[in-house]
Amino acid sequence: MKKQKSAKRRKGKKKVSRKNWVRVVRKRLIESAKKAQKHSYCPYSRYPVGAAVIAESGRLYTGCNVENASFGLACCAERTAIFNAVSHGEKKIRAIAIVAKSAKPCGACRQVILEFALKDAELIYVDWQPLEKKEKVTYTKASKILPKPFNPSEAGL
Repeated sequence: MKKQKSAKRRKGKKKVSRKNWVRVVRKRLIESAKKAQKHSYCPYSRYPVGAAVIAESGRLYTGCNVENASFGLACCAERTAIFNAVSHGEKKIRAIAIVAKSAKPCGACRQVILEFALKDAELIYVDWQPLEKKEKVTYTKASKILPKPFNPSEAGL
């Protein structure tokens, strides 16, 4: 009886291949990061950055860089997006997209990414220059972004 019900449920739905699902999710993540970049507050560096993360739950969270006249108080887009997810109860990140001219996370962001990323989490760097209509997308894994990261369990924490 259970097999018949599940077969009926699947009958009306189109099966999406893993490859197509990944492409759709990546596109959604990148577009969300681009939208977040538009909200960047960067009057000092004039370097707007947007980021978007997909949490383990499948929910999407965004962030942008927010600068301050006291430069050390600025917060990067990557950390803003991750902290946004954490403030909504998320603890693990499946993927993150970072959008900027020559987009790459700083060292502090790399450490935060590693703290919350799943082992196979994907990082998407989007070197986006809308005025020149240029976009270069690079994919990597969280495990490759920081050699010898601080490990709380090794420190006894």
